[in-house]
Amino acid sequence: MIIGLVLFAALLHASWNAMAKSGGSAQFSIASYRLVSAICCLPLLFFFPLPLIESWPLLLASVIIHTAYYITLARSYRTGDLSQVYPLFRGLAPVMVVIGAGLFANEWLSAGAMLGIGLVSLGLVSITFMGGALGRISPQTLRWGLATSFFIAAYTVADGIGVRAAGNPFSYILWLFVFEPVPIGLWLLLRDRAGWFGYMRAKPGKITLGAMAAASAYAMVIYAMSVAPIAMVSSLRETSVIFAALIGSLVFHESFGRQRIIAAVVVCLGVVLIKILG
Repeated sequence: MIIGLVLFAALLHASWNAMAKSGGSAQFSIASYRLVSAICCLPLLFFFPLPLIESWPLLLASVIIHTAYYITLARSYRTGDLSQVYPLFRGLAPVMVVIGAGLFANEWLSAGAMLGIGLVSLGLVSITFMGGALGRISPQTLRWGLATSFFIAAYTVADGIGVRAAGNPFSYILWLFVFEPVPIGLWLLLRDRAGWFGYMRAKPGKITLGAMAAASAYAMVIYAMSVAPIAMVSSLRETSVIFAALIGSLVFHESFGRQRIIAAVVVCLGVVLIKILG
């Protein structure tokens, strides 16, 4: 059940990223999605208890880390192609999560599960390697991509530990979503209020759909981390790269390519190993 839930979350994650990619400014898209998600979550706060005090430092740390992630993500997309950086930082993040979950949550997986995670990461990163894109990545783009990968791993570990300390996973999820747009929203209000508001007025339908997909996807992931190993959930979530490639092929008529077929096979083998040996 958990594997199916996370794979569905990965599909939703790929969907909202595709919407953000086709929607113009990545910063406007992300901030708009988070703002709509926060507004939708506000009334639900009255139906759940406050997260336990032990989880608040991790929740607030996650908000800060997510903000840093949005900045490095936008810089990565601004300085490099999507096909270069997206598989790279999404493929590296699960390996970092394995280390972070072990060090900070004392959560060490079996050898079989770690092998499965390694195959998933290898399959995802191979899209960059086999496509010949790695050699064309500028040092600046590579630095932003690696920073993005680090922040993905950091907020994943923080949320995995935080949701377990919250007492109620839905309380943690709701309060995280309410606080998350505050830093990036304030920054855009100061930097380009007219541009952001114009973007929201021009694309209300796409923003609503993107917000629903983004919020649902990460809510599923956080809930899964409350009952399953953090590193396993992270690895399965990053299969969104394969879903993104499929969406690109079916919706944007991009070539799927031999390297993506090979990568998909390797990722599937990794998922099977995680299911059998995890």
